[in-house]
Amino acid sequence: MSNSKDLLSYIREGRTMTQREKLSLIVQLSIPSILAQISATVMFFIDYAMVGHLGEKATAAVGLVESTTWLMGGLASAVNMGFSVQVAHFIGANDFEAARRVLRQSLVCSFLWSLMLSFTAVAIHLQLPFWLGGSAEIAHDASMYFLIVGLAGIFFQMEGLAASMLKCSGNMKIPSALNIMMCVLDVLFNYLFIYQFNMGVKGAAMGTALAELVTAILMLYFLIVRSDMLSLVGRQGSFRPKADTIRTAFKIGAPMGLQHLLMGSAQIVSTIIVAPLGTVAIAANSMAITVESLCYMPGYGIAEAATTLVGQGIGAGQKLLTRSFAHLSVGLGMLVMTFMGVLMFVFAPELMAVMSPVEAIVEQGAEALRIEAFAEPMFAATIVANGVFIGAGDTLIPAIMSLASMWGVRLTLAASLAPRFGLKGVWTAMAIDLSVRGILFLTRLFKGKWYKNIRS
Repeated sequence: MSNSKDLLSYIREGRTMTQREKLSLIVQLSIPSILAQISATVMFFIDYAMVGHLGEKATAAVGLVESTTWLMGGLASAVNMGFSVQVAHFIGANDFEAARRVLRQSLVCSFLWSLMLSFTAVAIHLQLPFWLGGSAEIAHDASMYFLIVGLAGIFFQMEGLAASMLKCSGNMKIPSALNIMMCVLDVLFNYLFIYQFNMGVKGAAMGTALAELVTAILMLYFLIVRSDMLSLVGRQGSFRPKADTIRTAFKIGAPMGLQHLLMGSAQIVSTIIVAPLGTVAIAANSMAITVESLCYMPGYGIAEAATTLVGQGIGAGQKLLTRSFAHLSVGLGMLVMTFMGVLMFVFAPELMAVMSPVEAIVEQGAEALRIEAFAEPMFAATIVANGVFIGAGDTLIPAIMSLASMWGVRLTLAASLAPRFGLKGVWTAMAIDLSVRGILFLTRLFKGKWYKNIRS
């Protein structure tokens, strides 16, 4: 069996690939990303278990601001992808100098963007818990957690940019290995700050920030110094952002940024809907989201592989091959996440029990997870198809579809079901939304409009 580096060269050289070779390439690129995604989820899992043993108030404090931290992370990711998709296209076209030119500009633009996000976190951290409907008893811990994570956003931004660039070049192993290392460091640092230094919730944020810093330094080293295709060492070039590069990055990243902004806002609204249900419901909702991510992280790993393959396929002008990669990736993602959904349904109580010793939290969280399990196949279709569309630079229409479903289906139903059914109503609305979104994304995938601009 050929390795992934050889198979990726087939794309750039325009060589014919068998179905077995295509599937092998998808799997080889997906496995490191899946392992990294799962390890990241395990990291959050352990984080919550550590915080959970501090009591339900500490858990609720972290859970209250979690959706806002995700929003800021999504905005950071959108900027990174605006540049890394361009790099994938240039690599597919065998234009490595152009790829490095985009990389230089991305380092400057992403750094400046991260500073703006961190300044925003500083400005809003004190009032944020109250805006989200949190009570005074958890507001201090929630605001301090958000402040520390927000200040560490620079590390997150640069680590994410370097990882995205390496992955778009076809190097999945280094970013995945470093992300797994980050998870191990996070657990060690959290233990140190939470328990040895008795910093509680603030310690959890400090541990995560320090783990991200170490990983960002190493990730940038492997990108800038060691990468075969993208290394900048010994190569002259300007870091000054150019209008055409920024314009293309904006075209790709702006719809993603708007999607993350409005989707993140929707998650915040969802948190506000859950908040009146009480501290137990807030904690159960937040922990169940973390547990569920064990199920969908494999889908994100496959989506990253799809982004790389579609991006390079488009750069190489291989229309039929690109379509084939897209369809195979989505099918594999749906198969894997269906299996994970079955496991989540069966072991929901046990998974929640690891997160919290509070029986009421375990009970409500397990009910939510079993509702969500039925939506996992369509959630997989959404995740992986979106990875396909990102690789093609087709981000506007998918963003509109996601926003329409999130705001028109999930939040509308959640607001009406929560007062009567509690947390179960919120998660039922979520499952319906994900199913609707999956159908929309599959329809766009098979109609093929996303690849209409590929030169044959």
